[in-house]
Amino acid sequence: MARVNELKAMARPEAGKGAARAVRREGRVPGVIYGDNQPPLGISVDQNELRQRILSGRFLTSIFEIEIDGAKHRVIPRDFQLDSVRDRPLHVDFMRLGKGASVRVRVPIRVRNADLAPGVKRGGTVNIVAHAVELQCPAEAIPEAIEVDLTGLEINYSKHLSDIELPASVRVVGRADPTLVTIVPPSGYAEELKAAQEAAAAAAAAAVPGAAAPGAAAPGAAAPGAATAPAASGGAAAEKEKK
Repeated sequence: MARVNELKAMARPEAGKGAARAVRREGRVPGVIYGDNQPPLGISVDQNELRQRILSGRFLTSIFEIEIDGAKHRVIPRDFQLDSVRDRPLHVDFMRLGKGASVRVRVPIRVRNADLAPGVKRGGTVNIVAHAVELQCPAEAIPEAIEVDLTGLEINYSKHLSDIELPASVRVVGRADPTLVTIVPPSGYAEELKAAQEAAAAAAAAAVPGAAAPGAAAPGAAAPGAATAPAASGGAAAEKEKK
């Protein structure tokens, strides 16, 4: 079961831009809790605590329990806004989670055992193609990350989502089998590979019994351009015998 985090919040009865600015001046962040067939509830959260939660990672895939006026709300963050200059949270949205709720989340990709990949040992670079994968899963079973094991992976080879064993309760959203990670060849790798192939072909040709090197004359054959003596005619030989 997923770990439930506690988050302190206060009810925010007033709505609108003016009320939101007043909340921010108090060092708090306006927000909303919605969903589960209940009316939206305006709240405010401590700015420093919320910022710390966001910057620590996995905020949008974490479950929180918020208590307001004695009522507890089990929620998951759906969206937040940050000030583009100060990285200060400006607004946050939470969705209520009913019993047995299923949620759509983006789960990050985590690479492991890169040092055991032959492609990396030969100078290749690990390229993370997809940094996150969108999944549909029970709220209690949100994976912390999709782990991609690079053991044995060669240059120009990739790991796809189909290579990863996901829990039975987890379903992929969108493209069924995206590329997650690939090993990119180093600079000059294509030229080195071509030279190695040519050397291997030459060695294989030289190992064939009786095979002549390119341009060499066949055994017993006259060298190109060599003069040959004309054969003596039978009439000339008979004339010598008469004499």
